[in-house]
Amino acid sequence: MTPEKELKEIANILRRDSLISTSEAGSGHPTSCLSCADIISSLFFSEMSYDFTNPENPDNDEFILSKGHAAPILYSALYHAGCINQDIKTLRKITSPLEGHPIPSSLPWIKVATGSLGQGLSIGIGMALGIKLSKKDSKVFVLMGDSETAEGSVWEAMQLAPYYNLNNLIAIFDINKLGQRGETILGHDTKTYEKRIEEFGWNTIRIDGHNIKQIIKALNKAKKSSKPTAIIAKTIKGKGVSFLEGKNGWHGKSLNYKELEKALEEIPETSMPRFKIERPKLSNQKVNTKKTIPHSYNHKELIATREAYGKTLASLTESDPRVIALDAEVSNSTFSELVKEKSPEQFVETFIAEQNMIGIALGLSKKGFIPFASTFAAFLSRAHDQLRMSALSKGDFTVCGSHCGVSIGEDGASQMGLEDISMFRSLPNSIVFYPSDAVSTSKLLETCTKLRNIKYIRTTRPKTPVIYKNSETFDLGDFKVLKGSNRDRLVLAGAGITLHECIKAHEELKKKGVNTAVVDIYCINPFDKKKFANFVKTHGNKLIVAEDHYPEGGIGEMLSISLTGTNTKIKHLAVREIPHSGKKDELLEAYGISWKNIVKEARGF
Repeated sequence: MTPEKELKEIANILRRDSLISTSEAGSGHPTSCLSCADIISSLFFSEMSYDFTNPENPDNDEFILSKGHAAPILYSALYHAGCINQDIKTLRKITSPLEGHPIPSSLPWIKVATGSLGQGLSIGIGMALGIKLSKKDSKVFVLMGDSETAEGSVWEAMQLAPYYNLNNLIAIFDINKLGQRGETILGHDTKTYEKRIEEFGWNTIRIDGHNIKQIIKALNKAKKSSKPTAIIAKTIKGKGVSFLEGKNGWHGKSLNYKELEKALEEIPETSMPRFKIERPKLSNQKVNTKKTIPHSYNHKELIATREAYGKTLASLTESDPRVIALDAEVSNSTFSELVKEKSPEQFVETFIAEQNMIGIALGLSKKGFIPFASTFAAFLSRAHDQLRMSALSKGDFTVCGSHCGVSIGEDGASQMGLEDISMFRSLPNSIVFYPSDAVSTSKLLETCTKLRNIKYIRTTRPKTPVIYKNSETFDLGDFKVLKGSNRDRLVLAGAGITLHECIKAHEELKKKGVNTAVVDIYCINPFDKKKFANFVKTHGNKLIVAEDHYPEGGIGEMLSISLTGTNTKIKHLAVREIPHSGKKDELLEAYGISWKNIVKEARGF
């Protein structure tokens, strides 16, 4: 353990670095760094166990800077600990990996992107769960700002951590009183913070966040706790510089060089003292996997893709202990509950807290697990920011959105996911699948275990007939031609429920002497645009696309972009108004995406 005197000196070195780097950059949040300097010093140079030569050591303690705007002090700590060698004066420069807020880029020590506040604790739960499942002893430390405690996602995480007995999770609250525009909701009322957190079942410790002795004592207590621990540290924003301490109006402002010179006169300059970091050994990470036994389905058998999702996921958990199912209390509808029957220890119930669920999935993925998170497609919109930040974090997990579109029937518009494809298409490097039967669902789900980044699978509520052989393969970025001839006058394209409507329309049009091709757009992103354009060109050069989704950002928009520069004529059938309750077939027809609507459009094309 590094002595208190040396830790104080290190804290001041971190303060000086934060001031200098932000002044060099001409922007940043130096006062937010100054308030947590003593905490960062105590964590990185005394408390945490990590191999500074190997950020991927699975036995490392994990640190999440939830208050991502304090990035400069994190970079300083990593530099002095020997983890990175980048010059801190390059902060925020386009050629530097030291970005304004932490993001996994060329710095492997940054595991997740932060800065959109209120997300660090959920990610910490995922990491802590992963550590528990791996039967390791390392801990997860999450440093949070007081302003972000106004976010509901924080309290979603607060209530779940004790439920899973995550005594390896330590949240440290930097209560410096001042937010971006003034005082925070509770100011320096640390007693109220403690009372609220305690009521969620946490072990709580209130301290002076600038007292090294109290910080170390609190961290030692946390190690012995049987519950997750919250250290509530009362701090002063701008600590160490008299004209900044507790002063409003300095958030997000760097000091000019004259102000910097004056500030540095108040913070003692010293060389880096000796310190000791405990380095864990690299333990055996062998994973015992078995071959997945695929499900077999009969041709024309009626089975919902959501049920095929659950069956396949249960098989995957049996064959690979890294596969984890998460669900937001709708597992009897998404069918992920089948995992509980086969591999209960690989099922995580997050309850009705979709934002927290996505953060946990990200955290688990960073500990080497293969998470699959499921809920109704409509409810994923409230977790869009968590998904956005997960994409920036290079998260590797799959999300399943069930009950999509008007085809769910009587439950009505609030339950109908009609924006989800556009949401996932917009995420960087995302993969979007929309299976139409049980076979394609099963095969695409297995594919997801082998792909990087965020994957989305859209499943439907109604049962649909099996149309593929069990031996069928589904390549990334491709599409399937189900019907076609050299006499085709146009192409019908659909996915999920509308693919079956396209097949019905094809048969009806055939009776009337109109030959059509039918294409399954099972992979929406990425998509082989050139191959599809060539196919449409040689099959009538006319396209009707039908989708159970709003037109904005959906399949039709994607295909229109794919055909840009061609002379193909396109008709796009989509849900173009707020839908009503009703029977599935009634709704498909009422909102213009049924087989009858497709036939009508084709005959007039």
